[in-house]
Amino acid sequence: MKSKEQLRELVRENLNGIIASVNAALRGEGVGKMKGVLNRVGRGQQLPHWYEQLSRSGTLPNLDGKTIGSVVEMVLIGVLETGVLKSESVKFRVNPARGVDLPDLDLGIKSPSKNYCTSEPFFSAYERLYGSDHDVLVLLTDYQEKKKTPPLRLQLTNSAYLQGSELADRNLCATAVKYRDWLIGENEIWAKKFFKFLAYVNQSDWLGKQLLKTFACFKVPDQLHGIIENAERDFQRQNKKRLKESKIPVAEEDLTVMQTLAGIAPVQIGIIDAADSWVVSTFQEAARMPNSNEWERLKKSPLNGKIGVSPALQWRYNFGCLFKQVGTSEEEDDED
Repeated sequence: MKSKEQLRELVRENLNGIIASVNAALRGEGVGKMKGVLNRVGRGQQLPHWYEQLSRSGTLPNLDGKTIGSVVEMVLIGVLETGVLKSESVKFRVNPARGVDLPDLDLGIKSPSKNYCTSEPFFSAYERLYGSDHDVLVLLTDYQEKKKTPPLRLQLTNSAYLQGSELADRNLCATAVKYRDWLIGENEIWAKKFFKFLAYVNQSDWLGKQLLKTFACFKVPDQLHGIIENAERDFQRQNKKRLKESKIPVAEEDLTVMQTLAGIAPVQIGIIDAADSWVVSTFQEAARMPNSNEWERLKKSPLNGKIGVSPALQWRYNFGCLFKQVGTSEEEDDED
């Protein structure tokens, strides 16, 4: 019996063929040969309610986005067990309590559609930087388009295999890896506050976004004056726009925080303290420094995130940048 790592590598090496087989099954082709698998992994060990329609007409009932994620996952299992992993005699389990979609592979499955987003529970804000404990298979569907013209003829339009560390925020990781070693060498408390800010920052907040830009001054302090000037111009521009749209303007206190940085020396202390104060004032007791385990992971992580991760009640994963579509809507339905 191959190890989980070896089985995942088989999936990765044969991904194109697996996707083709899943799409064939979603057209009703050969779905009968996986009937026993679908029966076993179905709720109550019964065939899923959509099986008969799929096998008969190659279409699915009018399902919501969450259910579509379950359909894709079950069909994928059927393809794996009757195809590339057939000789390994793997009998998959799904949706375990511990949260990994396919625990027999230690592999997560995400199936966004053309809004490119899914909502995910999280246990630590620092996952935004060091990623997941397990690898993830991202399967992009055409659900958003096809649901408008029933019956539903679902297909996968793209796919990607991500290592666990890659399921992290691309831009924040790029900032983190740029300054991590230097900050740790200068002052470990600075480094921990730096990571705390990156883990919790909401870039839709004006001051949070401006403070993120100041990190460029860690190694080139002379840039601070220009960053503050740009912030002053953006402050005026944003408030003019917000007032025109009857929205609450950015507070004068936020601009003052940026302007005050010019009088603090060394520059790095002012930036770190301002960033940490933003986290404290925004989240109060809900935000915390990394614990010992998280800190070790942050120090060792490749910080090679490839997606967008924004905070809410859950993580919002945005796979748009993965599939070359950086500008994506945040108003459409989510899928798992």
